[in-house]
Amino acid sequence: MASQEIEALSSALARLPGLGPRSARRAVLWLVKNREQALPALLEALDAVSETLVECDICGNVDTHKPCGICADTRRDPKSLCVVEDVADVWALDRARLFQGRYHVLGGKLSALDGIGPEDLNIASLMERVSSGEVEEVVLAMNATLEGQTTAHYLAERLEEYQLRITQLAHGLPVGGELDYLDEGTLAQALRARRPVG
Repeated sequence: MASQEIEALSSALARLPGLGPRSARRAVLWLVKNREQALPALLEALDAVSETLVECDICGNVDTHKPCGICADTRRDPKSLCVVEDVADVWALDRARLFQGRYHVLGGKLSALDGIGPEDLNIASLMERVSSGEVEEVVLAMNATLEGQTTAHYLAERLEEYQLRITQLAHGLPVGGELDYLDEGTLAQALRARRPVG
């Protein structure tokens, strides 16, 4: 039986995404075994982030300074704006280093079941950014869920009044995917998005 403090640490770690109770206990055991090197570095990093973490006023990304590193980067194309549901989506797309524009984080997706409407998302600030006239293309990078596609459709309708190109991420067959392992929704989307060969 572990002490109350160790159990509290384990419970706190278990609340993190991707860590269940068993994984959290393994992490705590590793920290205990390597406490001289691991704990001070972890505590220092957590303290530094706790003190400096802010949300970017321009795009909604999370960083340690305002504006965030992406918005402050003058090498990025201000004419291209990629709209995503969450900060994790910004990090995933930016890690691929394929998009050289800027981002806009909605902070969620439309969901009637959860009571999330347009007023609950960062849509007004998106419209402000687009109305400035600097943006020429908006890439709707919503997740391929019903709510994500509903959000993309809603945004496309709202953005129609502006003179800009509206695009959406392609959905369909994953690289290396085999047809007999894919669900009907993925196959249907792949068929709808088919394009000429050559």
